[in-house]
Amino acid sequence: MNWDWDKLQEKRQRQQGGNPPPKQQHETEPEDEGQDRQPPRAKRSTFNGRGGGNENPLKKLSQLRFPNGKGFLFVGLGVVALWLLSGIYIVNPDEEGVVLRFGKYDRTEGPGPHYAWPAPIESVYKPQVTQVLRSEVGFRSVGQSATFQQGQVRTVSEEASMLTGDENIVNVQFSVQYKIGDPVQYLFNVSAPTALVRNAAEAAMREVIGNSQIDSAITDGKLKIQSEATQLLQTILDRYGAGIQVLAVQLQDVHPPQEVIDAFKDVASAREDKSRIINEAEAYRNELLPKARGQSAAMLNEAESYQALRVRNAEGETARFDALSAEHSKAPKVTEQRLYYEAMEDILAGAEEKVLMDGPAASRALPYLTLPGLSAPAAPKALEKK
Repeated sequence: MNWDWDKLQEKRQRQQGGNPPPKQQHETEPEDEGQDRQPPRAKRSTFNGRGGGNENPLKKLSQLRFPNGKGFLFVGLGVVALWLLSGIYIVNPDEEGVVLRFGKYDRTEGPGPHYAWPAPIESVYKPQVTQVLRSEVGFRSVGQSATFQQGQVRTVSEEASMLTGDENIVNVQFSVQYKIGDPVQYLFNVSAPTALVRNAAEAAMREVIGNSQIDSAITDGKLKIQSEATQLLQTILDRYGAGIQVLAVQLQDVHPPQEVIDAFKDVASAREDKSRIINEAEAYRNELLPKARGQSAAMLNEAESYQALRVRNAEGETARFDALSAEHSKAPKVTEQRLYYEAMEDILAGAEEKVLMDGPAASRALPYLTLPGLSAPAAPKALEKK
């Protein structure tokens, strides 16, 4: 920046009502006094940080003169203003602002614009409290460690090998999803939260697998193992005061060691055959039992209806016999004659051919009975021609 010092001095003298000071002759001023002269200008110097340049800029600044020291005041106020403005910060919606005053926790701020005293008085940390983090135990995703996608997997044998409750070795690969629960504890209580989560998760899973059978771990007990491991891991992290909230523990792969995997496959096939046979037997039972129950109910209904019919018929005959007995006691001959007629009516009603004879004729005639299925004798042919 170039300065016209002569004009500045003249202007100051005019404002103060004095005479202007004599102009200083510049080194490049021409000797001819009648020739027009340009006011001398300060030479521009450069400072490259290595001591280069024609003149030292610090020396030039020390030679500057400001009226009544106001320039230093303005510069100082500007520096102070910029220093104070540097304390403005913004917390994003997925973050929380943790403010330290002289290195000690002071307060926590929510999302939005805030102000803190600039350094070195206060400092601000802004951890992402809604971001879901992932830790892998027993394996590592190659090139995709920060995502939830399944890519190439590298097995970590020393982490995956675990001992079950029935003294069998099983390789367990699982992942832990977590997020920051308390940002203050997360920032200041632990120095390596990622390593802490991995080690605590491995310890929790080893304890849960140690209390389980190998059959349960490989087949139908995975959900129970995941639930118990999640609760135990959260208890361990809370005991450490890590400020971490465990969202889920997911088993990726559970399988026996490579040396005995063929034998376990045979056992698994046998279990599948057993389950298939049991399912077929249950299906046959479910098909047969309803039919048997239906037939049994039908037979019971028929027996009950037959019982009710026989009882009603017996009760009716009993009532009829009681009525006849009462009438017979009143008029025995009349009642006996009526019963005889009714019996003969029932007998003769079923006969197709009836022969009536009086008493003397019946005593001399041979009894004639028409047997069913016998036809009358055929007539001679001679009689048929006539």
